[in-house]
Amino acid sequence: MDQASDVLEVRTLALGGTSGTVPLARDFTRTALTEWGWLPAVGADRRAAAEDVLLVVSELVTNACLHAEGPERLQVVRLASTVRLEVTDRGAGQPTPRTPHRAGRPGGHGMFIVQRLCLDWGIQRVPGSPGKTVWAELAAPA
Repeated sequence: MDQASDVLEVRTLALGGTSGTVPLARDFTRTALTEWGWLPAVGADRRAAAEDVLLVVSELVTNACLHAEGPERLQVVRLASTVRLEVTDRGAGQPTPRTPHRAGRPGGHGMFIVQRLCLDWGIQRVPGSPGKTVWAELAAPA
């Protein structure tokens, strides 16, 4: 992640053991974007940037639900020129975009979408601890 001095705000949502985690995570993120002035969006570019953030949150949380024993935490980090999304889960697996990507095939599009929409993404693990944090960074609207 960028230097700590670039962090403008961090929002954290505990998700462990809750139901309806995907809509909950989207609503939490939408509230943050609204409070940061991204929503309601003025213009197509700002609207697209906000929708991309909400879509990536949905994909990361859905992947944690389907493939990683459920999400534990969502962090939305506002940086000077980007927003960083972090979903911590209990799973040991390694998320990867399905290759080759086939648009007509159902399922398996989550990490492909993340890869296409984000400036960067990756995985952080803490040695000796279960689970991981999957993170993604998107450009802030101009």
